Amino acid sequence: MKNIYKILLYSLVIFSIGLGSCEDYLDRDPESIVSEEIAFKNYINFQGYIDEIYNCIPDKQKYYWVTSYNWGDDEIFNVASNFVMGHQMDIGNFWAWQNNDQSWLDAGRADPTSGDKFNHRLWSHAWYCIRKANMGLENLDRLVTATAEEKRLIEGQLYFFRGWWHFELMQWFGGLQYIDRVLSPTEAFNLPRLSYQECADKAGADFRKAADLLPIDWDNTATGNNTSGKNQLRVNKIAALGYLGKNYLWAGSPLMKNGAQVGGAMTYDYDQAYCQQAADAFGELLNLVEGGETQYKLASFEYDDIYNHVKSGTEKSYSEIFYTRGQSFLQPGADEAIFRGRTYDENGSAWNFLKTWGPKVNGLVEHDNVIHHPTANYVKFYGMANGLPIDDPNSGFDPNYPYKDRDPRFYHDIIVDGFKYVNSAMLADDEHLRYTGLASGGTMRDPQNGSRTGYFTQKFAPHECNKYDKAYDWGDGIQTYLPYMRLSDIYLMYAEACAAIGGAQTTSATYAKTAEEAINTVRERVGAGFVDASYVADNNKFIDEIRRERAVELSFEGFRFNDLQRWLLLTEYPYNVKTSNEFDRVESLDWFKENDCKDARVANFREEIILTRNFSKKHYWLPLKVSDVSLYPEFNQNPGW
Repeated sequence: MKNIYKILLYSLVIFSIGLGSCEDYLDRDPESIVSEEIAFKNYINFQGYIDEIYNCIPDKQKYYWVTSYNWGDDEIFNVASNFVMGHQMDIGNFWAWQNNDQSWLDAGRADPTSGDKFNHRLWSHAWYCIRKANMGLENLDRLVTATAEEKRLIEGQLYFFRGWWHFELMQWFGGLQYIDRVLSPTEAFNLPRLSYQECADKAGADFRKAADLLPIDWDNTATGNNTSGKNQLRVNKIAALGYLGKNYLWAGSPLMKNGAQVGGAMTYDYDQAYCQQAADAFGELLNLVEGGETQYKLASFEYDDIYNHVKSGTEKSYSEIFYTRGQSFLQPGADEAIFRGRTYDENGSAWNFLKTWGPKVNGLVEHDNVIHHPTANYVKFYGMANGLPIDDPNSGFDPNYPYKDRDPRFYHDIIVDGFKYVNSAMLADDEHLRYTGLASGGTMRDPQNGSRTGYFTQKFAPHECNKYDKAYDWGDGIQTYLPYMRLSDIYLMYAEACAAIGGAQTTSATYAKTAEEAINTVRERVGAGFVDASYVADNNKFIDEIRRERAVELSFEGFRFNDLQRWLLLTEYPYNVKTSNEFDRVESLDWFKENDCKDARVANFREEIILTRNFSKKHYWLPLKVSDVSLYPEFNQNPGW
């Protein structure tokens, strides 16, 4: 698949029954090709055709041996990892998405029939699956052996996926051709690129049709009853409404309304008409959730003590949104994940995702010296337990006790100096590494194999994922997955859409909660303080609080770049810098053995810039492939590239 032209015009129809059970078309004898009449004539065959689309959804955290998907101001890698995509983004080399194996967008691997997670990337799969969706829609009249319910399920999935794959492309590249019919290999190929909002209108129509056709829960349908308990990954009405709202909120965001620009002056300037449509779609979804009509709810945020995450009774825990342990590699998501792809192998999380979030304990060799570090500038978004940002004069933040009384998610996500990182017996030469040494000059501040920023994170990989505790070994049964959409995100997007329309007290036509109440629903779940009245009174400050809440709640889940992009903040200080926290340790090692590290006193706590991202307005969109934009004059390159 060298370019879009070949993908759109010559992508081959492969028919399957069940997710991941397809065979490579090119390996077949000509007489084994299934005719359209057979492929589309009954529900089982048609659903098998659609199941290949599910198989194509990239797992953006496990698509290569070492992965990189956080490309905003949220993360930096150790200096030995300059080859990863995140570093290429930092230096402005956005071309790298096309040939960097650490890019989940595209890197030459694309096989829609494969059961290998390495072979699923966005660019090629999107055009392939869009064509499959169009072929399915144009062959609906061939579905003669099916109930009315089965026909609705087939049609709803096809509309959803046509909208979803277009939307995923639009986030990175802007307005493109919206392919809503099967293209003939004999016709002139001259479709022009549409504006972002023109594409969003078409995607919105597809998501609305999908929402009207699909059930809330496949288990509650006669068709889905045949696979009861195994339908969690099927797209449904809630996913369609979620993407309907997200599609319109993105279309109404400052970048899409005002165009790429440097200066950030338009960062609060939303298109209110699109935001109203977004709020109404999110409101429709949340009204169903809070009315008890869905299978979704916010996961429980309870833990027994700092850094030890446990389930509360039979409730699914917050950590189980992202990883499960000791549950036979059960796919994460809890009751909160609304849209996910599939996982491809049981122990894929260990190779190598789980090993790339903490320090390398040097006495025993670790696999791949690659480490994700949360930047200090991003850690600042985690405010205080009282709900105030740390730079608010009334927050109570004390730089001499920088880890005290913080938002509960700080303790769930972020590892600080003096934390007991290793629990098992260690080699004598490594014993000094049992407790993290993250002060300036500390034992884990080597930029080669430690932290460059003064922090590690364990949101997705518990700290026991080290060579001594071996939590990533087969026997621990850890499975990780980052959902594309989850319920708390819906609350925050609803709050943003309503705030853009009229402020903190605004509601939609479909849901009674205000924007303020929606953001506080997310904070209440984790035990953080509500938005202070001083931020509610000023709408720009209230939008800033929504954005800060998104940064904390959705931290390191792969959404930050697109948020900064659509808010016209990608080029703006302080969002264009990556920093460290430098400080001196005051407490002795023995103190940490007896006390909680969050109560530790430090000295000379300060922030230092590691790098500045010198972006211009061209960096608001990724460059398209030269081979593709050279196909015909109407397919133009993104400005500046």
